Amino acid sequence: MSPDCLFCRIIARQIPAKIEYEDDSVLIFNDINPQAPVHCLVIPKRHIAGTGELKQAGQDDQLAGDVLFKAAAFARSRGISDYRLVVNNGPKAGQTVFHLHVHLLGGRNMTWPPG
Repeated sequence: MSPDCLFCRIIARQIPAKIEYEDDSVLIFNDINPQAPVHCLVIPKRHIAGTGELKQAGQDDQLAGDVLFKAAAFARSRGISDYRLVVNNGPKAGQTVFHLHVHLLGGRNMTWPPG
């Protein structure tokens, strides 16, 4: 846990969030500024600042897979078959919280390019 990280503090229940799913490795909660009818954040419970910090051929393989698999399973559990997964890495890409997270957006038609 990183004590200055907003998402680590949500995991530790120091900051409230509407949690939709949790297990040993992943937490899914509603975005506070939703951009679609369904807009959740899927985060690993272990602090990793972004995709650039993922390590190959190690424990991060499983963790990265868990985040994606559980995002898809969560969407299915909500009856959403068409959705967008977004990962921003770095401030120029729009990352504002430096804890790896995947935005799960669904419940409306998506346009391209997104921005």
